[in-house]
Amino acid sequence: MNPLQFTRHRRLRNSEALRSMVRETKLQKEDLIYPLFVAEGENIRQEVSSMPGVFNLSLDLLGEELDDIVSLGIPAIILFGVPAEKDAEGTGAYHNHGIVQEATRLAKERHPELLVIADTCLCEYTDHGHCGVIEGGKILNDPSLDLLAKTAVSQAEAGADIIAPSNMMDGFVTVIRHALDEAGFEDIPVMSYAVKYASAYYGPFREAAGSSPQFGDRKTYQMDPANRLEAIREAQSDIEEGADMLIVKPSLAYMDIMREVKDFSGLPLVAYNVSGEYAMIKAAAQNGWVDEEKIVMETLTGMKRAGADMIITYFAKDAVRYMEGN
Repeated sequence: MNPLQFTRHRRLRNSEALRSMVRETKLQKEDLIYPLFVAEGENIRQEVSSMPGVFNLSLDLLGEELDDIVSLGIPAIILFGVPAEKDAEGTGAYHNHGIVQEATRLAKERHPELLVIADTCLCEYTDHGHCGVIEGGKILNDPSLDLLAKTAVSQAEAGADIIAPSNMMDGFVTVIRHALDEAGFEDIPVMSYAVKYASAYYGPFREAAGSSPQFGDRKTYQMDPANRLEAIREAQSDIEEGADMLIVKPSLAYMDIMREVKDFSGLPLVAYNVSGEYAMIKAAAQNGWVDEEKIVMETLTGMKRAGADMIITYFAKDAVRYMEGN
């Protein structure tokens, strides 16, 4: 009889040392970006009920949080504002002393080496909760662009290292890029939320930021979750308009999109591990249904394997501690 012929794949799995040597995807702390919700007021440290371990922090308490982030070796944060007052045009988004602008100054003064990414949107600052100007119940595209450009410039003036526009208005990258260049910030990169779906995974974030729409939804400007080719078109437009990095949001249900965007674009790709994804893992772990450490690390590794160069995640601090065995 002829001997059976087959490949012994298990040879490369015989020990942890060997598995580590041949591991194709490496997750490291330098890949992580930690989101922060900064609230106007004093002595505010309010846990988000649907996101255990995530807090709204006032400026007077932000310093300790920044110290912790830097001590862990996390290289970057992304800032979201929780203003005390809102209006129809989201004035607080582009005010020189807005909450994100003040948080940026504090972060850069306290830790100059920490990369500060400013989320550039209006929804946290508008009384209607939408990401643009409203007229007759309709979200207007072009008038919204003017306000987003003002917001980006004010954030750069405050010291933001990266501008991350998240509003999904058509043309938002080119308008912001032009405004930054005109203001002398041609070296500030744009990390575009190029592919942002109208997702049910955003619910806990909207609680944290107080940014739920007061009428309707965001389906006229955020993408239909069923669409794949549209994601490529959106990303291609942002590349042509001058984006330096691309975000796909959410990430867990959209790993196929991340891979396609990465393969065709060649630009650095950012996965946003969003609030609903975080909340589901936290809830399951608190009920003893999953091993939190193992599922967090598997999930983040999956995002890297799908093409992400960086990951925005509320698990960033936990992930670093898991990596370092703390």
